[in-house]
Amino acid sequence: MSILADTVGPKRLQDELIGRLCATLSGYLDPAQIDDCVRAYEFGADAHSGQFRKSGEAYICHPVSVAITLAEMRMDASGIMAAILHDVIEDTPVSKKELASQFSPEVAELVDGVTKLTKIDGKSQSQAETQAENVRKMFLAMGKDLRVILVKLADRLHNMQTLGVMPPEKKRRIARETLDIYAPIANRLGMNKIRHKLESLSFEAMYPMRFAVLTQAIKKARGNRKKIIDNIEGMITTRLEQSKLPCVVSGREKNVYSIYQKMLLKKVSLASIFDLYAFRIFCDNLDGCYRALGVIHNLYKPIPGRFKDYIALPKANGYQSLHTIVIGPYGTPIEIQIRTHEMHRMAESGIAAHWLYKTDDDKSEKFQARANEWLKDLLEIQKTAGDSLEFIDNLKVDLFPQEVFVFTPKGEIIKIPRGATIIDFAYAVHTDIGNACISARIDKQLVPLQTKLENGMTVEIITAPWARPNAVWLNYVTTVKARSNIRNHLKHFKQQEAISLGRRLLEKELQALHLHLDNIDDHRIQALLKTVASPSLDDLLEDIGLGNKMPFLVAKRLTQDDINANIKLDNTDKTQQTPLIIKGTEGMVITLAKCCRPIPGDAIIAYFNPGKGIVVHHHECRNRTIVRKKHINWLDVEWSQDAVGDFSTELRIQLLNQRGALATLASTISEWGSNIENVTVVEQDERVCVDLITLTVKDRVHLAKIIRRLKELPIVLKITRVKG
Repeated sequence: MSILADTVGPKRLQDELIGRLCATLSGYLDPAQIDDCVRAYEFGADAHSGQFRKSGEAYICHPVSVAITLAEMRMDASGIMAAILHDVIEDTPVSKKELASQFSPEVAELVDGVTKLTKIDGKSQSQAETQAENVRKMFLAMGKDLRVILVKLADRLHNMQTLGVMPPEKKRRIARETLDIYAPIANRLGMNKIRHKLESLSFEAMYPMRFAVLTQAIKKARGNRKKIIDNIEGMITTRLEQSKLPCVVSGREKNVYSIYQKMLLKKVSLASIFDLYAFRIFCDNLDGCYRALGVIHNLYKPIPGRFKDYIALPKANGYQSLHTIVIGPYGTPIEIQIRTHEMHRMAESGIAAHWLYKTDDDKSEKFQARANEWLKDLLEIQKTAGDSLEFIDNLKVDLFPQEVFVFTPKGEIIKIPRGATIIDFAYAVHTDIGNACISARIDKQLVPLQTKLENGMTVEIITAPWARPNAVWLNYVTTVKARSNIRNHLKHFKQQEAISLGRRLLEKELQALHLHLDNIDDHRIQALLKTVASPSLDDLLEDIGLGNKMPFLVAKRLTQDDINANIKLDNTDKTQQTPLIIKGTEGMVITLAKCCRPIPGDAIIAYFNPGKGIVVHHHECRNRTIVRKKHINWLDVEWSQDAVGDFSTELRIQLLNQRGALATLASTISEWGSNIENVTVVEQDERVCVDLITLTVKDRVHLAKIIRRLKELPIVLKITRVKG
């Protein structure tokens, strides 16, 4: 655009652009709608009067160019007007209300959606955080109307086409953002034509030398291979005509960026990539596609494992086509795509087809529904994301899916990203199933939850009413939905646990003072909350449970005549009258120290770790002296007689170093209802080895029985429990 501005006057350029726009619009809009678009242009030109781009042309040339891109995609009149006016709210004094009165509320809403919703203070945030927040706001706006993202993509495309006047560093930053966010969004919405343009322009901006060298090399290769391409295209066309299949054959050059990515992925030179060109076969109907595939496989030998049926199993963005790679007449692999003309239109335009081809209601509505479902998931994710950068991380995971197809026991097909695990599948089926899953069967065989899924597997999720998400799951889930749901559940669950524990601790202290929390006057509690600066009783209880406030001091303040007075302690005051009972099921707010690994039946002590809760140690832990010096908030604790669960403990075992010794040890432990979590070899020589074994037990009695049985083994020389 800047080159054009150098050769023609500003007014002439504007006239040329609006002329092109009107000529394109006349192909599908009514004259009255075109008049509305011209009126929007005149309004925008007046609003942007005196504003110029860095390349020198009048600013109005940019929004008109964006509108031309959308007109070529056959966008409706409201979308075209929004494109022409998309910067007036942000860059001119024009308000949303004025736009609504001049045009329509629909146009005003679209322009407002495209406008950056907030001005972010760059001083208080990094460049990455600022960009992340802008993208997050954009997705919130997209949720109201999908035309917002179409305008935004066309806007980004024209900005990429006019990057020439920008400093190199800014070029690279904008190009990187385009490759990371905008091109994948276009791909996710099935808009391949826009995506390929954005990728090539970004590649050229980021690596101008690589782009130039690769483009020149491809041109040379094109000359050498043109005859081969023509011959193959002729052979395919002839064979299809002989089979009486009315198809159109088209050879195309692959995108420069996709060739570059293939070179990086396979670590090969351009000379080693033979499928620089791909062939497309366009058929009249679905039956013709599969018949054409048979003709191609009869003409050329297919490469095993390189056939993909995206017609029966469409991609997540709705893309449909048959893909096959065959060995051509010169021994080189040829990629061939077979689809109907309608599938091709949808593949090129994606979600834009909802406005492009409104006669194809069924197909366009499916695209619209699929895109809306994706946006709905993203809006749910952004609610649980801690900040904008976390949202962007989640978004990037979602924007680069490589699907595999697995089946439910009822035969339903579930589409998940490659590398996804059982837990990802469970959340894909339903959030409640993901939250309650404990195990799974793949093809009727029990498997662990971290198992990665592959195409064609039949997966059955096993759930339990008492089950809940585990923080460890975050280490191996891959889908955004699973990750955000697990984080959200853990965040909420930890809060509830902290409130419950805080209530128990406060009730215990009040009981020692012959009081009960429910019997304390509400006015007194409100006065206390004001004094300790807690918004609500639950917030105060959560702070107590997390160790941020001491329950004894809160109880003392509640019983003082003057709540605001400083707390006075005397020699008869004790911070603990009765020990706190530990059940082992309290969850994340009570942690069992890993240095000594206390189990039910052990004598234990505990302290408050501010912000995290209570940490429990074995009474004989070697670290207790060091810990006592660091923490003064100690409390007496005891194991409940009803404590249930599997608790980890550690044994130091000295045994004979002979074949099968460890296997014998493991089978004996398993026989007694225990599970080995970890084995570490500490010392080893020809005769004796010393192992540290972490295993799970029910309580101290259970552990004693296991140790007694292990000592009976002839290979075991000595057993010691590790207590810190």
